[in-house]
Amino acid sequence: MVVVRLFFATFLFAMIFLCAGRAEAHFNLNQNVRIHHVAHSENGLDVYLRLPMPYLVAELVGPKGPDGLLEPAPYTYNLIEDGVLMHYLDQVALQKDPTGLARIAENGFVLSIDGHQQTPEIVSIRLHPSGQEPGFATLDEAHSALAPRDVFPTTEKIYVGEVMVDVHLRYVTGEVGAYSLSYTSDPGLPEQEETANLILDYNGQDVRTFRARGLMHTPVEVSGSATAAASTFFVEGIRHILEGPDHVLFVLCMIIGALNLHSLLARVTGFTLGHTVTLILGFFGFAPSGAWFIPTVELAIALSIIYAAAMAVWPPEKGHGDLKAFAITSGIGLLHGFGFSFMLHQILRVDAPNVWHSLLAFNVGVEAGQVIIVLLVWPLVLLLRKQPGRIWVSSRAAVAACASLVAMVWVVERAEFFL
Repeated sequence: MVVVRLFFATFLFAMIFLCAGRAEAHFNLNQNVRIHHVAHSENGLDVYLRLPMPYLVAELVGPKGPDGLLEPAPYTYNLIEDGVLMHYLDQVALQKDPTGLARIAENGFVLSIDGHQQTPEIVSIRLHPSGQEPGFATLDEAHSALAPRDVFPTTEKIYVGEVMVDVHLRYVTGEVGAYSLSYTSDPGLPEQEETANLILDYNGQDVRTFRARGLMHTPVEVSGSATAAASTFFVEGIRHILEGPDHVLFVLCMIIGALNLHSLLARVTGFTLGHTVTLILGFFGFAPSGAWFIPTVELAIALSIIYAAAMAVWPPEKGHGDLKAFAITSGIGLLHGFGFSFMLHQILRVDAPNVWHSLLAFNVGVEAGQVIIVLLVWPLVLLLRKQPGRIWVSSRAAVAACASLVAMVWVVERAEFFL
C-alpha cells in the first residue's frame, strides 16, 4: 500500500506542477488559426487558405547585418521601436510582386495524393488587416475574400503580426477522392503548437470538417468519411479537458468527494448536463458579449475549484446529498461549458457546414476525457479507502488543499482584470 500512496502522491504533485504554470486554460488556445477550404471538381482541387502572415515569413528572417539589425524576411522591413525590433509589412514589395508571397505559402504547404506531392497553380492572393478581414467560414465567403481587388486595401504602416493572408491554389489532378494536407514550415512562433487548423472538404453535396492542432507536420488524411471528420473533433474534445488544468482539478475534486459509485455518477452527470447546455448556448452566441464576460467566467471557474475542494472534504450528508451534489455540479458545469464554447467558437464558426456534427463530436470528446480521469483516479480512491487509520481522510484533504492552493493563485491572477 505504500506503493499506492507513493503513486497517488506522485500523480498529484505532477499534476499540480503542470497546472501551476498555466493560469488560463481557454482563451489562449486558438489565437492562431489556419483555415482550409478544399473544393472538388472534375479537374482537381481548389484550395482556399487563410493564415496569419507570421506563419509565412517568421522563419525567413536572416542573420544580423552591419547595422546590427536582423536581415528582414521577404515582404517585410524592420524598425527598432523603444529598443524592440519590430517587423512591418513591406507594401512596396507586395504591390510589385504579390505572387512571390503566394509562392512562399505554396512552398510550405503540401497536398499529397496517394503519397505523391502535388504542384499547384497560384490563382490569387489577398491580404487583410487583422480584425478587418472578410468572412471566411464558408466556401462562398472564401470566394468573396479572394475576388479580384487590390492585393491589400490600405497604405497605412502595419505590423506583420496584424496581417491575415488569403491564398487560392489550384491543383489540376483530375477527380480526387482522398488526399492529405500538411506543412513543412516551422515559423518558430510562441505557442505555435497550439495552432488551430480547420479543414473543410467540399465534394459534391458532401461537406466534411476536419480539425488538427499544431504545425501539421504530420499529414492530415482527408476523405469522404463523416466518421473520420468527426473523430478529429472528438480527439480535440479529449485533449481540451485533459490539457485544461482547471477542468482536471475540478473533476478530480468531484471524484474524491464522492461517497460511493452512485454519488460519483450523480456528480459527473450533473457536470455533464451543465456544461453541455452552455457549450451549445455559448457557441451559438447566447451569452453576454461584453469584454468583462470572459474574465468573469475564468475567475468563476477558478472559484468553483475551491468550492469543489471544500465539497470533497465536507461532502453532503446521505439522504438528499446526491441530489444536492447533482444540483451543485450542474451549476458549476454551466461555467465550464462557457469555457469550452469560447474556445470552440474560435475554431468553428456558427455558419460553417455541418456545424452540429462537429459540435456533438467535440462534446462527446469532452465526456470521454472526463471518463478517462475517472477511470484513472477512482480505483486509487477505492484502494486508499480500504487502508487502516486515517490514510484516506488525510490523502483526500491533501489533494483538496493542493487543488485549492492552485485555484487561489488563479483567482488572484484572473482578478487583476477587475482592478
